Amino acid sequence: MSYDIQNIEKKWKVYWEKNSDAKVRPAGSNKKYYCLDMFPYPSGSGLHIGHWRGYVLSDIYARIKWLEGYNVLHPMGWDAFGLPAENYAIKEGIHPRIATEQNIKTFKQQLKDIAALYDWSKEINTTDPEYYKWTQWIFVKMFKAGLAYRSDKPINWCPSCLTGLANEEVTNGTCERCGTTVTQKNIPQWMLKITEYAEKLLQGLDKLEWSENVKQMQRNWIGKSEGAEVFFQIEGKKESLTVYTTRPDTLFGSTFMVMAPDHELVGHITDQKHKADVEEYVAMVASMSAVERMAKQKEKSGIFTGAYATNPMNGKKLPIYIASYVLKEYGTGVIMAVPAHDERDFEFAKTFGLPIQQVIKSTEARIDGNGQLTEAYVGDGIMINSDFLNGLDAKTEGIEKVIAFLEANKKGIRKTNYKLRDWVFSRQRYWGEPIPLIHCQNKCGIVPVPEKDLPVRLPDVEKYEPTGTGESPLAAIDEWVNTICPECGGPAKRETNTMPQWAGSSWYFLRYPNPQLHEKPFDEKDMEYWLPVDLYIGGIEHAILHLLYARFYVKVLHDLGYLKFDEPFTHLFNQGMVCKYSEKSGLVEKMSKSKGNVVSPTDIIKKYGSDALRLYVMFMGPPELDCEWQDSGLDGIKRFLNKFWNFITDKNNRVEDNNETVETKKRIHQFLQEYQKRLTAFKPNTAISCLMELINDCFAKNLKLGTTSAESVIVSLSVLAPHMASELLEQLFGKKLKSCTWPTFDPKLAQQTEITLVIQVNGKVRGKITCSSGSTQEQVQKDAEVVIHKWLDGKTVVKVIFVPDKLISFVVK
Repeated sequence: MSYDIQNIEKKWKVYWEKNSDAKVRPAGSNKKYYCLDMFPYPSGSGLHIGHWRGYVLSDIYARIKWLEGYNVLHPMGWDAFGLPAENYAIKEGIHPRIATEQNIKTFKQQLKDIAALYDWSKEINTTDPEYYKWTQWIFVKMFKAGLAYRSDKPINWCPSCLTGLANEEVTNGTCERCGTTVTQKNIPQWMLKITEYAEKLLQGLDKLEWSENVKQMQRNWIGKSEGAEVFFQIEGKKESLTVYTTRPDTLFGSTFMVMAPDHELVGHITDQKHKADVEEYVAMVASMSAVERMAKQKEKSGIFTGAYATNPMNGKKLPIYIASYVLKEYGTGVIMAVPAHDERDFEFAKTFGLPIQQVIKSTEARIDGNGQLTEAYVGDGIMINSDFLNGLDAKTEGIEKVIAFLEANKKGIRKTNYKLRDWVFSRQRYWGEPIPLIHCQNKCGIVPVPEKDLPVRLPDVEKYEPTGTGESPLAAIDEWVNTICPECGGPAKRETNTMPQWAGSSWYFLRYPNPQLHEKPFDEKDMEYWLPVDLYIGGIEHAILHLLYARFYVKVLHDLGYLKFDEPFTHLFNQGMVCKYSEKSGLVEKMSKSKGNVVSPTDIIKKYGSDALRLYVMFMGPPELDCEWQDSGLDGIKRFLNKFWNFITDKNNRVEDNNETVETKKRIHQFLQEYQKRLTAFKPNTAISCLMELINDCFAKNLKLGTTSAESVIVSLSVLAPHMASELLEQLFGKKLKSCTWPTFDPKLAQQTEITLVIQVNGKVRGKITCSSGSTQEQVQKDAEVVIHKWLDGKTVVKVIFVPDKLISFVVK
């Protein structure tokens, strides 16, 4: 029998189209497994090899659970609203709806080539009104709960995308979509109070099976800190300035204060003499981006307001400056400057000739010949120049004693702070879910659209390009904007901002179990059975944005009584990127159409087949790490599949079960144990090696497989190469894959009595020995020294490293 790649794979694709193996049984049917991919936004460039890596990985585990008898939900859908889809449509001159429909059609066909166990009856599309009706419903629930509010504060504005951005969408001061430097702009925005959930989002991480790296990224973004709010009375004014600090122990070292130039009290405290200069400086800073303001240039800019505040610890007068490096939205927009122990404050003090008072002593502090600090010392130490605090350990005793003093004298309070900021939720773009709010022009103010009137449909327009005025293109459609107030019946206008791309993807996993449900977003029985998601696979680039927002949505719905769980994804796995050499840059980079280094799976499938590509994207390296694409590797995989086919289909290599030798049985059970162990550990690349080693052994030792063993090996292959495995099962045994089960192994038969152990000398392999499994170092070392005697002659053995059943390593000199 010959392995006819193209015809065999075509045959099974047609069969699975008509007889899907992925059909999900109703909720409550036996044990369940919810395996989820981070769904793609359907761009015009289609799928590339990088997408395959994640989708094949998830399919392996969906297939294992399916063969184990689980009711498997492995769905796919489209994250089709938002900036990426709209920017592509503008670039190509095609309406976003038309472009999205075309792209989805292409993506869906490409995804079917993967042969993943997707149940296409569960397909969702975030741009479908029957879907975004419930996205709007969730927003209404948040609005009624006081979690959505309107703000006129300055927000991140992308001059290229012409829209506001959430803090999470800004990377190093630039738009994470287009790379343009972000500016600050005053536009009325809708915000979500994600800050109210900061502590819950932080604590919830402890119970999740996620990589520590991703959990730490979320912890850092939430940015919890313990400290104090300190009140500095402004001289000659009723007001005081509130400062949040994590280092109240350094208060005696505070020698001046700095305010954000756009702080609301700047104009009020500035004296007449400095007024013109301050106003000029404020105007100059207003034109700067956040990244420019926070840049670590040595020369700090700033200006004195003419005002003073009182240090609550010692009563000293502190001059108040304004400076670009202090941002209004961080902390309170005011800092107590302690130049001796903060790098930015030190640079500012040097620039303006301000006092530097050391209050923490350490041998690590750098002091010049005059006893003055040559740079800020930011470490721990013993307190000095701090009155009643002298001699205390700064970060432990000092902090506690200062907070006690502040609270006793009503000059400050203990405070927990978070770096997390509320979520800027509105976009001044067309392609997004309309925000379901109505502005009553009489007396009702802002009211939500009644639930019975949802969805508020996105109207068809000819001009969908962003205006750049701060308003969405929807604002120009009078017949859509003008409406009546649902509460008083008076004239009203619809909210014209749309939701961000993240709105639909923050809850889509709740809709998959029953996407055809009409009367509610999700069913309680479905949620109790299917959720949380058992395995979620996607890129590390979503570690903050998507995962944080999805967790927030679930926690809100839980608190409002709609969900019994408060974390959406039990187990998360982030696959690495597939990189390739870019002719444009001359570097190995992440695959991107703009870099000209994208590899299309379509051409590869025509030459090598889908199974070969599935194996290769898993074989390239550990799935959690980035890897470099090399076309040549496919030839080796193709040769292996041919070798596998030839061995299994050769009748001379098969016997009846009762004629299978004990040696063969043991080898098969050892393979099954090791293969499954590696898959369980998310090491499919080494699992493939395990399969290759088995086939090599079968040829080398002339092993003849019994019927049960042959079927076990083929079924094991099926999670990697479903087309070939299905064909072999049908031709050899007259069976379909769905009638098979995931192979089990006998631990006694799998136990290795003999193993090959590697011998190293100074890190280099110098030989191998065969020994009994479980041999001690003493037993192994004697035999090993005989094998490598020529590398030991005249040498002194400094150290011997022994790893049972693996290696023995000699360090010599």
